[in-house]
Amino acid sequence: MARLTGPRLKIVRRFGQHLPGLTRKSAENRPYPPGQHGLGRRPKPSDYRIRLEEKQKLRFNYGLNERQLRSYFKKAAAGKSDTGQSLLLLLESRLDNVVFRSGFAPTIPAARQLVRHGHVRINGKKVDIPSYAVRKGDVMTLREKSAKNQIYVEAFASPTLEVPSYLQRDESKLQATFVERPTRDDIPVEIQENLIVEHYSRVA
Repeated sequence: MARLTGPRLKIVRRFGQHLPGLTRKSAENRPYPPGQHGLGRRPKPSDYRIRLEEKQKLRFNYGLNERQLRSYFKKAAAGKSDTGQSLLLLLESRLDNVVFRSGFAPTIPAARQLVRHGHVRINGKKVDIPSYAVRKGDVMTLREKSAKNQIYVEAFASPTLEVPSYLQRDESKLQATFVERPTRDDIPVEIQENLIVEHYSRVA
């Protein structure tokens, strides 16, 4: 399944839940699923659909395709820690997400574009791979020319979400430091990771 390219608000309305990594838009004005039958009664979802939608929430929030998410799940399952939480923390440590959570960009898609276009520096070196796993002690900045751009300066001063505990920001230098590993409490979207584990365990 390819990465989402259509209207993001439709995804938010489908799940009835805000996905902060996907878009800043809210479905408050139309709090029902998209389509002509959105306001009608819907049958009780099956157990499979409940697990599938939970997985899809995670995929859309972090902007991954199915192959990428399945790869992260296998990596999380291979570890000794809780698989569901390990999966969430692996995704939260992706460079595109950390750039977003630092305040350099308003959404993860915007952060991914910032990374791919070579604007981001890790410890002074250009890193243009959105999936790069940020490590403890890594310092993120923008290239010198980008750091003078008023758009990025204003964005950094007003992050979309509250800055998580694993990041330390310095607005005067326009930089963010990854001071520790994320924890479950740092995940900004409501996700029942146990259902995602069940989904992949049953379709494997």
